[in-house]
Amino acid sequence: MTAIRLHHRVASSNSWAQNDRPSLAWGYEKNKMIKFALIGALLVVITVIIHAIGTAGWLRVMTRAYADEEGTVRPGKTLHVLIGTVVVLLVLHTLEIIMWANAYLRLVPAGDLASFEEAVYFSFVTFTTLGYGDITLTEPFRLLSGIEAMNGIMLAGWSTAMLFAVVQRTWQGMGQRRKTSASNE
Repeated sequence: MTAIRLHHRVASSNSWAQNDRPSLAWGYEKNKMIKFALIGALLVVITVIIHAIGTAGWLRVMTRAYADEEGTVRPGKTLHVLIGTVVVLLVLHTLEIIMWANAYLRLVPAGDLASFEEAVYFSFVTFTTLGYGDITLTEPFRLLSGIEAMNGIMLAGWSTAMLFAVVQRTWQGMGQRRKTSASNE
């Protein structure tokens, strides 16, 4: 491991001298780290775009097909909306995971990930932060898996917020219908 070089000057008390601090090995290792950080950032941007387009598109479809004028879910459509939302979110996450898996296949040495199936499995485990550890990447590529885990956490939070908002709209619709039917009696 050449990422950190330790310089040690033996002092009379066998302790570290003031100028003896770990220093990063600059040059090639630094450039690889920056390269993989930029690739990871680009992948994050792409997954956010996928998620934004997918969730906005689903909201448009859901509003047109299942919502009334006030934006609440029409009676009898609650289950359709909830199942549809979960399926759309799962499909989006799966597309994002497959995108990361393709990036791994193109970037990491053949020995790290032997097949597309293994790359997708590794990406699922990393994106969901499950982290079994049965497959690990070699040193310069580990940064990508950490970035993917952060990306997965953020997008899972986004999906959770969207699902909560959909559930809240369905509950609001039920409450409004009860008030309306109670006032009509």
